[in-house]
Amino acid sequence: MLRPALAIVSAVLLSAGSAEANKVFVSNERGNNITVLDSESWEVIATFPAGNRPRGITISPDGKELYVCASDDDTVRVFDPETYKELHTLPSGPDPELFALDPSGNPLYIANEDDNLVTVVDVKTRQVLAEVPVGVEPEGVAVSPDAKTIINTSETTNMAHFIDASTYKIVHNVLVDQRPRYAEFTADGKKLYVSAEIGGTVSVIDVSAAEPKITKKITFEVPGVLPEWLQPVGVKATKDGSRIFVALGPANRVAVIDGKTDEVLDYFLVGQRVWQMAFTPGEEFLITTNGNSNDVSIIDVKAEKVIRSVQVGEQPWGVVVAPD
Repeated sequence: MLRPALAIVSAVLLSAGSAEANKVFVSNERGNNITVLDSESWEVIATFPAGNRPRGITISPDGKELYVCASDDDTVRVFDPETYKELHTLPSGPDPELFALDPSGNPLYIANEDDNLVTVVDVKTRQVLAEVPVGVEPEGVAVSPDAKTIINTSETTNMAHFIDASTYKIVHNVLVDQRPRYAEFTADGKKLYVSAEIGGTVSVIDVSAAEPKITKKITFEVPGVLPEWLQPVGVKATKDGSRIFVALGPANRVAVIDGKTDEVLDYFLVGQRVWQMAFTPGEEFLITTNGNSNDVSIIDVKAEKVIRSVQVGEQPWGVVVAPD
């Protein structure tokens, strides 16, 4: 149940923005709400309630439905991105944390940490299509660009599970380092990056052959930062595959990786406990959520520098940008 104080949407416009601006939606895990930013002015333009402990957040390809994992409500809440009104909910299984939409916009693949399942939900009929048993404490979810393979990372089993999207059966398991949190395909579908929070690495997996295999493990080193603080979580790859960005949690850094060599090029200092990230549609900017400083950092992708921080809600967790 929503708290009474959050029952009314706060949507005071601070900047009209331009036609080219996109809305940026940030889920605030402890604030139980969503902050909306304008991607041109970077002003907060709205805040609205999102249930209890909102974490994973994504948007439909047509921009008409915003999906939020309300983890402590054991449901996925669906909102109108224009009016911020809740449209309906989707069955999610217990404690949904992260999910991924099929590139077509349907179905939705949801990680259920408490039940060791990936729940497959039809977003149109609002029915569960399948429940796929996976490893212990499933976390990250990714869908291959050709929509044929779903990836789930299980935190305790330390594996990336490859699930056939037509049969909902696991076809491969790849052992990675401790506590894998996120999985990201390159746009050409040939490589998969899996972050391991406690292991402190990102596994680079070649998925172009019949059997996926790890070709490299990326490690991180920042002068003055304790190794145990270098905890890879969110990962984002540019569409051309030239740059891979990795959020390093309590290290308060985002690593920049050369997509061809998989070598670390640089580190950006951002807010405290950087967690998830999202590009604007043209990849001009990368937005990071910084849970302990209650802000987001804006990275100019071409210039490769942090240009701004913006205060949002309490403990920002996830972020998504509306499509053009």
